[in-house]
Amino acid sequence: MLSIRVTEQPSSLTAVPPEQRVAAHGTWQSPISAGTVASGALRLSRAMLDGGDIYWIEGRPAEGGRSVIVKRDAAGHTADVTPASTDVRTRVHEYGGAAYLVSDGIVYYSEFADQRVYKLKPGGTPEPVTAAGDWCYADGCLDPSRPRLVLVREDHTTAGREAVTMLVSVGLDAAPSAGIVIASGHDFYSTPRFSPDGRRLSWLAWNHPQMPWDGTELWCANVSSDGTLNGARRIAGNASEAIFQPGWSPGGTLYFVSDRTGWWNLYRLRDDDIEPVHAMDVDFGRPQWQLGMSTWAFADTSRIVVTYQQLGRWRLATIDAQTGVFTALPVDREPGDSIAATPSHAVL
Repeated sequence: MLSIRVTEQPSSLTAVPPEQRVAAHGTWQSPISAGTVASGALRLSRAMLDGGDIYWIEGRPAEGGRSVIVKRDAAGHTADVTPASTDVRTRVHEYGGAAYLVSDGIVYYSEFADQRVYKLKPGGTPEPVTAAGDWCYADGCLDPSRPRLVLVREDHTTAGREAVTMLVSVGLDAAPSAGIVIASGHDFYSTPRFSPDGRRLSWLAWNHPQMPWDGTELWCANVSSDGTLNGARRIAGNASEAIFQPGWSPGGTLYFVSDRTGWWNLYRLRDDDIEPVHAMDVDFGRPQWQLGMSTWAFADTSRIVVTYQQLGRWRLATIDAQTGVFTALPVDREPGDSIAATPSHAVL
């Protein structure tokens, strides 16, 4: 343990130049603050496409860590979408993630201050979609057949007991509400996704003590004419098989990532059979620390853009869904934790 030794003028310590001072471990005062270090760490996440526009979230340390939805239009103009008073974050599962979605220029997002979901039209002001209360929402999807959102809701109105998570339906043509429960019974839920025709809904669910990279279940149900679910069945996954990012092809085939072989590979459900899309000794999945993470996206009807981890590094490739042909793509940086694609571009 080092300490300061003063032989003359013990009260004149401040006269010693800072670079010459010696202090006990943990007591040295640095001119470099945590805020200084973090100020340059602008974080980009949750890339989404809406027509020719690209959206993402910027976490801004210089603004107190506020998360802002940003849009880059087809002409290359970039601007903030959410007002300066907003902070787009959710507390679901504590780690949050998937705090917004966008469709036809309309943004739906979770506000950190009150955890309500808001609807924001271009040039408009935020309008609440969910009711005020002790609920948190995240990882929503739009019903292609009905004016509603399906969201993961975390209910904290539990009188001190552990919060309860479920899937809820929230109407967009009615007064703000807490939502109607459409799936419950598991400890955790994530990734509700409608098939393109709106006739089926898939989601992930799991229970204590599993973490989502230990064991999850992939469920799928039919959507009735009134929006309720029927015929729900477990497609894959269990306490020792982890499923990641279920979603649908443009033609209505259910795709998902599973670690059933020890590697997180991409699979699909076809004619009630589960088949690998392209088997490899690499990982196409990520530990789901946050909601909304993605490693694959359809660029068109048959081409899938994927990110995968090999030998400790994340890489980029395409897979032809019809032939299974895998084509590695050169990138000059590692892909992030979300991906979106068009026939000509991938946004990472």
